[in-house]
Order: sequence, then structure tokens, then C-alpha cells
Amino acid sequence: MSQFHLIAPSGYCINQDAAWRGVERLEASGHRVANQTIIPRRLQRFAGTEQQRVADINDLVTLTGKNQIILAVRGGYGASRLLETIDWAGLAKRQQRDPLLICGHSDFTAIQLGLLALHNVITFSGPMLAGNFGAPTLDDFTQTHFWRALQNDTFSIEWQGDGPQCDCEGQLWGGNLAMLVSLIGTPWLPNIENGILVLEDINEHPFRVERMLLQLLHAGVLSRQRAIVLGSFSGATPNDYDAGYTLETMIDYLRSRVTVPVIGGLSFGHEQQTVTLPLGAQATLTHKTGESRLTISGHPVIKA
Repeated sequence: MSQFHLIAPSGYCINQDAAWRGVERLEASGHRVANQTIIPRRLQRFAGTEQQRVADINDLVTLTGKNQIILAVRGGYGASRLLETIDWAGLAKRQQRDPLLICGHSDFTAIQLGLLALHNVITFSGPMLAGNFGAPTLDDFTQTHFWRALQNDTFSIEWQGDGPQCDCEGQLWGGNLAMLVSLIGTPWLPNIENGILVLEDINEHPFRVERMLLQLLHAGVLSRQRAIVLGSFSGATPNDYDAGYTLETMIDYLRSRVTVPVIGGLSFGHEQQTVTLPLGAQATLTHKTGESRLTISGHPVIKA
């Protein structure tokens, strides 16, 4: 069984019951869960002071033991405050020596993209302790895809996507759209050419999603990719004022503005059902009518 090590670099875990349910579930499956004392830690809306939260990240440099799964408790907001004080070089050296399997999403995307931008360190965009492992019912799809990504040197994800025919390969990257856009013009946004960019978000109106996508377009990021894959955009409900302007019509507009294929429908993001993607790994994407497949390799995995 595996060793989980918890980190809380972002928001206070408002749903304490869910976090402890996640711990209980992982332990019941035979896994060890370390650093549990951070779960109730709080300062205002954050999971502790800046010093405590950045220590969660920087202490990973000296963390010992093989097959360590580093799991974010939750997202929220707060990782952006830490970017200047993270020991990026130390983490990169630790990863070269004995890779940690670092997993989270949402606000944690900022740290994941920083590691990728500065040192090409691969991390996993996937479930977190409270929202996923501590959900009222643990989703089988999410659990299966999590272990599939962490245990297999090469693995595939198949879904019924939509978009134009596509057959390409490149470096897989992305994560939460708002966090990615917040890094434009900083050292922590990866400069990836010919990549496969996967995006998701939560509680953003379709026009806000469009505005962020246009910012990526105007910054030259989208045109440099081989393909764009859209995950879930939970809570993107239009209102009466929109008069037919929906997430779907927004995606149609995006497709009219970019020359690279935009493939939708991937279960990835702030849903109970989500795949786990190693950001920075190599991927092949194929799509034909209703059938999409990502085949991914080159990421760290659990060693026997």
C-alpha cells in the first residue's frame, strides 16, 4: 500500500468532516496518511500562515521514503501568495533523485505549472483529499483513473468527445483555466510549443471563460498548441440576459477563432468524476466522430 503525505498550501478546509472521511477511507484501504495535523489549520480564509503553507511545499525537499503520494487537502485560494518563496530548485533536485507523486487541482495548478515552467517537473492534476476522497460517496471512475495514472508507465483515457478530427502528439499541460491565466507574464507559466493544452474551471460564467480563453489567444498561447482539450466547466450556467449565449455557443466561437482543434467532453475538473492527468508528460491525442483517446507516458509512477 502507499504512503500519502498531505499538504495544504491554499484555502482553509471548510468541510472538515469530508477531509477526515477522506483520511479514514484511505487508511481503511491500507494506505498510510501522514501530516494530518494540517487539516484543521487556519488563518482567516487560508490553511494557516504563509510560512506554514509554504513549509508544506518546501519540506517536501527533505521528505524521505519511496512512492510518496503528495496530496493537496483542497484548493480555494492562497497558492499565488507562495510562488516567490517556494524552493523550486530544491524540489526539482528531489524529483530527479526519487520522484514524489504530487497530486491536486484547482488553486494548486499555480504550483504545478511553476514546477513545470521552471524545471519541467511532472505533477498530477487529479483528486484532492476533501473534495474527492472525502466525498459522501467515493466515485469509482475517479478512483480507477487515479490509480491508473500513478501505477502505469503508459495509460490511456477514452471518452466520447466532440470536435474536429484530430491526430497529434505533444507535451500535456494545463489544469485550472483561471490559475493558468493568472500566470501570464510571470516566470511560472510554462512556455510550451506544440503541446496538448487541457483546461477546466468552476463557477465561471461562459463569458468569463471566453474572456480568459481570448486572453490566452491574444497572448499567443493557444496558437502554439497542437490541440486544446476542454474538461468540465461546472457552474457555467447562463442566465436570461444571455438569450441563447451558452457554454456551447462560446466553444463554437472559440473554434471560429483558433486554427488548432478544440476537443470537448473530457471528465476532468471540479466534478466528482474526474480523470488524473500527469502535467508535463508526453501524450498522443486522437479524435474521430464521438471517439476520443489520450495515451500518456513519461511520468513518474509507483515502483514495486
